[in-house]
Amino acid sequence: MVTQDLQNFLRGLANDSCLFHPKQLRERLDALDDLDIRFGDFSAAEYMNDPDARITGHAKAMRARLEAVNTALYESIRSQIVRGAPPHILLQWIQASAGQEERAPGFGYDYRDEVLTGVLQLREPREPRLHPLPEMVFYQPTPARHILHLITASAFSQGDVFVDLGSGLGHVAMLAFMMTGVRSIGIEVDPTYVASAQECAQSLHLSQVRFIREDARSADLSSGTVFYLYSPFTGSILADVLDRLEHESKSRPIKIGALGPCTCILAKESWLKPIAPPDPKQITVFQRRL
Repeated sequence: MVTQDLQNFLRGLANDSCLFHPKQLRERLDALDDLDIRFGDFSAAEYMNDPDARITGHAKAMRARLEAVNTALYESIRSQIVRGAPPHILLQWIQASAGQEERAPGFGYDYRDEVLTGVLQLREPREPRLHPLPEMVFYQPTPARHILHLITASAFSQGDVFVDLGSGLGHVAMLAFMMTGVRSIGIEVDPTYVASAQECAQSLHLSQVRFIREDARSADLSSGTVFYLYSPFTGSILADVLDRLEHESKSRPIKIGALGPCTCILAKESWLKPIAPPDPKQITVFQRRL
C-alpha cells in the first residue's frame, strides 16, 4: 500500500505540466518539500524492498527536474539584477513563495529564504570561521521575512546609508540595496565571511554595497543613518557599540533596527525609543528620544 501511494504521488507530479512552468514557483517548492518528507531518507527500509529501486530512482529524477526549473529561474533573476532591474523583479518572486501560514513571528526560515539563497548563491567560506570571542554570537542569517519588515519599518529615504553590524554573508545589506537603492555597508569581524559577501555582491554588480572587515567597536560609523543588529554580540561589546551609536546620534538622526535578545537591551536605553512596541521575535526600529 505504501509503495502504491508513493507511485501515485510521483505519477501525479509527473502529469502536472503546470508544475514545470517557471511562474509556478510556490507549487514547485511545495512539491520539493513533499519529496523531502516522503523520500528524504532513500535508505529507509521500506524503499530497500523495491527490487529495482524504481521508486527511489523516479523520486530522485523528479527532484532533479523540479530543481532544474528553479535553478534556471534563479539564474534569470540574477541576470536581471546584474542588468540593473528594478526592486520588484526580486520582490515578486520572494512574495510568490510566501504563504499565509508563514507570517507568524519567530526565527525559523521559510520558502522566501530558499528563493533568496537561490538568487544570491551565497557561499559558505571554505576556511573554518574564527572562533568568536566570549561575547560574540555565532552567525545566524536573518530570515528573509524579517529583512523585508526591516526595510518597510525603516522607511528609507534617498540619502540614507544602511549599516549591518555583524553582517556575516551579507544578505541583509544586499537585499536592502536591491529593494531600496540606498548605499549599504556590512561590517563583519570574520575575514572569510567578508570575502564571501564581497564575492557575491561583485557577481551581481551591486556597486553600492560593500563589506568591511572590522570590529564594530572600532569601525567608522560616521556615514550610517540606519543600523541593524541581529544580536551579533552581548555584554560589554554590545554596550560599547551602543555607546558609539549614541554618540553618532548626536550629530544626525539615526535609526536602529534590532532583532533577537538585543532588542530588550536597546529598549532599556534611555536615549532610545521604539517606533512600535518592542518585540524580540520581530524587527523593532528605534530612534533617538527627543
